[in-house]
Amino acid sequence: MSSHHAALAHHFDSLEQQREASTFGMWVFLVTEIMFFGGLFTAYVIYRTAYPAAFAAASNSLLLPAGFINTLVLICSSLTMAMAVRSAQIDKRKAIVVYLLLTMLLGAVFLGIKAYEYRTEWVEHHYPGVNFEFEGPDPQHAEMFFSIYFCMTGLHALHMIIGMSILAVLLVQSWRGRFSSQYHNPLECMGLYWHFVDIVWIFLLPLLYLFGANLHHGG
Repeated sequence: MSSHHAALAHHFDSLEQQREASTFGMWVFLVTEIMFFGGLFTAYVIYRTAYPAAFAAASNSLLLPAGFINTLVLICSSLTMAMAVRSAQIDKRKAIVVYLLLTMLLGAVFLGIKAYEYRTEWVEHHYPGVNFEFEGPDPQHAEMFFSIYFCMTGLHALHMIIGMSILAVLLVQSWRGRFSSQYHNPLECMGLYWHFVDIVWIFLLPLLYLFGANLHHGG
């Protein structure tokens, strides 16, 4: 039975108990991540309220189409991640591998588009520092916007890279037949993490790309 399953750790009585503990642990971790990103969101809102014109102009210089495309890419990746978990639940090993590969591919597309955005900001000298240039109003506080922008999107991209590294491990394990309807909790926990990262981006899109642009046009 499940108590003799090879994936059962010695300090758990059953796979179900192990699953509940690991899922709870993942939720606790995600709560700490929410507090981490929440501090950055709060800082952005405070400074955006203090310097609306500069933040609006800086936001309006971002590549909005790239932001929208990346949003669609991440939504699709959440779907493929969910399908990977579902495939494990119904014992379709090959489907798990396919959906994990698709999830990683979509993650790579996201990072590629983000790298293109970063290159554009580099060419336009929008990186904070001694070479920073901005033709809009209040360049000093526009530089503050870009500091927060690169901090938030850079940390998000780092979470994506970490997630893709874990997906690569799960992909190998899936290929070797480690996961089944009886045991697939690592995929479920990874799914929670991946959906969280996607949700963070869905909040970043309006904060960084849309709200500032709307304020810019409205002003």
